[in-house]
Amino acid sequence: MRYVVIGAGAVGGTIGGQLCADGHEVVLVARGEHARVMASDGLTLLTPEGTSTVRPPVVTGPQELVAAEDGLREDDVLVLAVKGQDTSAAVDAWAQVPLVTGGTAAERLPLLCAQNGVANEPAAARVFTRVHGVCVWLPATHLQPGVVAAEGEPYRGVLHLGRWPEGADETDHQVSADLQASGFLAPVREDVMRWKYAKLLGNLANAVEALVGSLQGEDARDLAAQARSEGEQALAAAGIGFATPEEEKTQPRSRLGEIPGHQRGGGSSWQSLQRGTGSIEVDYLNGEIVALGRAHAVATPVNAALVELAGRAAREGFGPGAFSVDQVRAAAGA
Repeated sequence: MRYVVIGAGAVGGTIGGQLCADGHEVVLVARGEHARVMASDGLTLLTPEGTSTVRPPVVTGPQELVAAEDGLREDDVLVLAVKGQDTSAAVDAWAQVPLVTGGTAAERLPLLCAQNGVANEPAAARVFTRVHGVCVWLPATHLQPGVVAAEGEPYRGVLHLGRWPEGADETDHQVSADLQASGFLAPVREDVMRWKYAKLLGNLANAVEALVGSLQGEDARDLAAQARSEGEQALAAAGIGFATPEEEKTQPRSRLGEIPGHQRGGGSSWQSLQRGTGSIEVDYLNGEIVALGRAHAVATPVNAALVELAGRAAREGFGPGAFSVDQVRAAAGA
């Protein structure tokens, strides 16, 4: 198998970089200065075990891959690791890429959605025949071009995977074996979306962390708990099941390891504001709960406020911690 990792940021860089370091064929897809640095100097992986550099091929899009190799291969696995707001563009860009043996990526290749949120798989399935969900528990940081801090230990990350909307196939088992040989825990799940909905509930705190700067304070944790409570109520009203906290506790997790010279600031949404990307994933996390609440008559004022304020912070270039808990609560009560 060759892994084509579309979006080699924190999650994609960790997955692709670790697979490459362990001898698997990998192509990294990235944009801008990050792509330029990786193409010239390699991808630097900072881990609790030390620092290493891997040098897989790097492309900025499908045109470069086709120009270099005439197309995709039958043994390619596409790993989609972009944020939810970039899924549609990535799916459109890669769907019609030809295989050297005929046909297109959308017709013939598996697409693994290694992403937060639950809207990516349905969006991909409108185009791709073989869609797989990946529930990502993977602590990593990407703030500097060409560098990814993969902070997890004893596992680099925990990646539940299975077919969308349910089931599992040989691809899942082969990918799981490769990931586990490369330091990940990768259970194959017949019900992978139940695990992704559980992760969605956990990710509702991402916007709180980004807006108020951290989840260390009791007020911030209480606000995150309110967002989760709204999420649980919305999922229950919609009849959507999710892995319970008791189920999650039975599964091993990665913990944050210490990396000399590196201090973790926050999760993916915090990092989006820190890098000033101009966009944030909030519409596909808290926004998913707001949409379900509107459809099923469940009030979700905290999540709605988080969507509004986090979107504003991204658009206007605010860094992490630009708002107080009281400001978020005021927006929720407005």
